[in-house]
Parts: sequence; structure tokens; C-alpha cells
Amino acid sequence: MQWFTADGYWLSRLIFQRALAAVYLVAFLSAALQFRALIGERGMLPVPELLRRTPWRAAPGLFRLHYSDRFFAVAAWTGCALSLALLAGLDGYVPLWAALVLWAAPWVLYLSIVQVGQVWYGFGWESLLLETGFLAVFLGNGDTAAPVLVLWLLRWLLFRVEFGAGLIKIRGDACWRRLTCLDFHHETQPMPGPLSWFFHHLPKPAHRVETAANHVTQLVVPFLLFTPQPVASVAAGLMAATQLWLVLSGNFAWLNWLTIALALSVIDWSPLAGPPPAQPASPLWYELLVIAVAALVLTLSHRPARNLISRRQVMNRSYDPLHLVNAYGAFGSISRVRLEVVVEGTDEPVIHEGTHWREYGFRGKPGDPRRLPRQFAPYHLRLDWMMWFAALSPAYARSWFGPFVERLLRGDRETLRLLRHNPFPEAPPAHVRARVFHYRYTDRHELRATGCWWHRTFVRDFMRPVARPVPLRPRGPA
Repeated sequence: MQWFTADGYWLSRLIFQRALAAVYLVAFLSAALQFRALIGERGMLPVPELLRRTPWRAAPGLFRLHYSDRFFAVAAWTGCALSLALLAGLDGYVPLWAALVLWAAPWVLYLSIVQVGQVWYGFGWESLLLETGFLAVFLGNGDTAAPVLVLWLLRWLLFRVEFGAGLIKIRGDACWRRLTCLDFHHETQPMPGPLSWFFHHLPKPAHRVETAANHVTQLVVPFLLFTPQPVASVAAGLMAATQLWLVLSGNFAWLNWLTIALALSVIDWSPLAGPPPAQPASPLWYELLVIAVAALVLTLSHRPARNLISRRQVMNRSYDPLHLVNAYGAFGSISRVRLEVVVEGTDEPVIHEGTHWREYGFRGKPGDPRRLPRQFAPYHLRLDWMMWFAALSPAYARSWFGPFVERLLRGDRETLRLLRHNPFPEAPPAHVRARVFHYRYTDRHELRATGCWWHRTFVRDFMRPVARPVPLRPRGPA
């Protein structure tokens, strides 16, 4: 079938695949380094308990067959190894069928992880990685030209990501329509980056331009993805540039980088790449497989498409247990005030008015007012992100905050590894408490006078002091 392939997109496919492999690597590395404290057998939300109370169909995956911390670690590190192999281009040295299997393996592994990740994996970029990874399985390798149907499905996905995000803003908070949201967003976003302070202090007219440009990129430009080249390439380039702006202004895990990867798949690189290499015709079995997958994805797309035009549009929803086609969106409402949960401990056995409390330091979320936020994205600090949600409402932390505090009181090593600073290196504290503070950026005069990037004010108690419980039993074999 002559229409089945797009010969000029061989470099577009190659760039997209390598970018996706890099995102996969970061995702698996994040899982491997954080899972024991979050969802391990002795974690805050243990996977075995989840598996006991949920049916197989609710969360299909490898861990339905067997779970142990050792098995999870093997799966996560295997995902890292596969990602590195794909990043190095191993799929180009194997037959077409083997390349499909090679790309399917990390998708199956990461799907299995997300299915047991609970609230720690409830972010939109998890589904985005799975949906993108599923489509990438069928892109093929150098044994055939890039299939047109999969390239169009990638554009359809990019359209939903951008257009969905634009619609949820316009329909949501009035500040998006008034072009004033960025007066607050750089300060109140979940995890500011090292440049966020500077973005926040841009002149207000610059914030209006930022917001207006965002609306154009998300509400107008996505339709140009379906136009002929070079217009589609220009549209994708504008999206990639906007995402890079977001990379500079905050920490959103791999959301921006994965969106950039999708945009790169749209760009026609042939003027730079020269004539495409000679590629054999696609085998019939491959063509039939891609056609069947395209039909499946289009059939499943009706619910996300209806969500886009619905007045009750929702963000970041999966419509099937395999996360094949999903709804996306972000920041339908903007916080005007930044609240932070500060966790403190004391080694004094009796609490009194003069008790000395020492603060735990988190890696990414604001804590010490003198500490400039760091850049962590595309790496995902899951505990730090959930602490931001906890400050918005204690309901977000109901399932895990108590277990988190218990592990601080017991000096659990895996939990402490998630933190930047443990103020009790010799022995666990006798009591732990949590308090809510209002954080705001200092201005330039305050920064010069105090050396503080933040000014914070006590608001209320989040959790009253909790005493040290019975120590955990020794960790058994995984």
C-alpha cells in the first residue's frame, strides 16, 4: 500500500523514538529509587494491600502475577536497561518484529508500575507516557518507512494534550480570560524551579503576553498540526518552544519533555536530513497490525473527544484500564496563595512551650526560606508533589500522611532517603508535628537585605505532635 508509509519522516521517527526512550529512562529511574518508601511491602501505601482489595480487571499488570520488593526492583531496573538500549538505537539493529517487541516491553513494565502506584502515580503525565509509549510500539524501525497512521495518531495525541489544556483554562479560572493568572502561577505552582522567582517578578505586561501567547499556542496552533507542511512543522515548533518556556519556569516532571517529543514527531526534518535511506516495503502483517491499532485508538477516542467539547470537561482522566486513550489538561484553576506543610521533629521527651523543633528538608518543595528552588524535572519527586496537594487540602493526604509521619518517628531509612535533610541523624525524634505556612516570594529589596527567596508566615496546625510508636520489626527478605 503506497499510502501506508511516509518516506520523508524517517528522521522525525528516529528523533521522537530517542526522546521517548530518554523519558522512559527517567520514569523508570524515578520508580526504582523511590518505590520502597512509597509503595513497597513496608511502604506508606503497600502494594500487597492494594492487590488484596482490588480485582484484577481494575489494574491489570505483571504484579498481579507476583509482587515482592525485589521483583518490583527487577522490573524497574529492567525498564532502565531497556530504555538505555532504545536510547542507543538497539531497535535499529533487530528485525521489525523484534523492534516492536523491544518497544512493547517498557510499555508493559511501566503500565504494571502505574497500576499499583496509587496516589503517587495519579498524575496526567503517567497516562501520557503510557499512551505515547503504546503508539511508539507500532512506529517500526529502519526495516520500513514510518507508518502514516501512527504519525497521525501522534498528532491527534498532541492535539488533545494542548487543546485540552487550553480549553480547561478558558473554561475554568476567570484569571485566564483576564490574562492575570501568571501574576500568581509562578509563585504558587506545585514545585517552582530556580528561575521561577525571576519569572514571577517580570513586569505585569510581560505576564499578560505570556498568558495570551499560551492561549494562542493551545487553542489555535493545535489545529495547524493537521495542515500540510511546512505549516504543521511551524505549529509543532511553536508548541516545542512554549514547552521549553515552561521547562525554564517550573518543575513539571516529564510532562513538558514528552510534549516536546510529540512535537518533534510532527516536524519534517527532510530539508536537513537529505534524501531518505532506502527502505523495503512494509510486510503485510505489519500493515494489518497498524491498521487494526489505528482503528482501536480511533474507536476509543470518542470519549476523550466528547470530553473536549463538554462544558463539564475533566482533566487527566483515563477511560480504560490500559491508559490507551486519555483526557489531559492542567491548571483549570490557579491558587492565589501558596501554602506549604512544614514537618518538624523534636528529641525532647516532653513537649512544653520552649520545645526546640527542627525542620525536615525536602528535596524539591519550598522549605528553608534561604534556599533557592532547584531544577529536578524531568525527574519526578513524588512525595514533594503530594505535599503540595496536602497543603491545598488535608483530604489529599489522608491515606499516606499518617504512615509518612510514623516512618519518620521510626527513622525508616527508605523514607529518609526521599528527603534532602534529616535533622535527627543519630536517632529518630521523640515527636513529630506538621504546620501550615503561607509562603510568598520576597522582592528584590528583601532578598538583598535578608538573603531569603521566600517569606513565610505561620497559618495553622496541620497535625498536632505525634509521639514515637513501637519500632518496626526488622526488614525481612523481599
